Amino acid sequence: MGRAMPSNSMFEVKICGIKDLGAMNAALTAGADLVGLVFFPPSPRAVTPLGGADLAAAARGRAMVTALVVDADDTLLRDIMARVNPDLLQLHGAETPERVKAIRECFGKPVMKAIAVSTAADLKQLAAYEAVADRILYDARPPKGADRPGGHGRPFDWNLLSAVSHKKPVMLSGGLNPENVADAIRIVRPDAVDVSSGVEDTPGVKNAAKIKAFVQNARAAAEKYLREKVS
Repeated sequence: MGRAMPSNSMFEVKICGIKDLGAMNAALTAGADLVGLVFFPPSPRAVTPLGGADLAAAARGRAMVTALVVDADDTLLRDIMARVNPDLLQLHGAETPERVKAIRECFGKPVMKAIAVSTAADLKQLAAYEAVADRILYDARPPKGADRPGGHGRPFDWNLLSAVSHKKPVMLSGGLNPENVADAIRIVRPDAVDVSSGVEDTPGVKNAAKIKAFVQNARAAAEKYLREKVS
């Protein structure tokens, strides 16, 4: 079984964009709490529901399997559910709050909604999504003309989140890597962090040493800064 929803005393690390068993084993060995499979063909990290089934099987019982989709229709979601049976759905497109609610109710899985951030105005939609999602993920808004919403290795201004109050667990993504994850945690104090390109050698090719360093650095920072959050 996957971990329960995070609390102030539990911090989680997610390795996303896993597309082969070598990367999956590296993430699991490093102690990742969540592993992300991308079901969006424009991404260099994309897998099919059939390929994702083998990866999910390797992680089952060791980490929470997250299925990342972008404006997916019900046909794709049904295929993912049947083959992969993820623990968590990550909606990373332009899904409306109504669509988020419908997916959660239809498929009976916890849902994490990604919000793209570049300015404070992007946070105005937070309340509407918190009302229907189980978790919120903040990612950097993609560059103009990009063919995918995430995985570009670009951070946003984390200080935009420093004074935001949340009702649901928060995962921070967008340009994180082993070198900057501690600063990100110090500023945002999230419940979880998420990395993809920041632990790669080339797009889609994960580096086991970078994964290990990211998990270790994130946990050390969480122990230091999140203790202050609850004290």
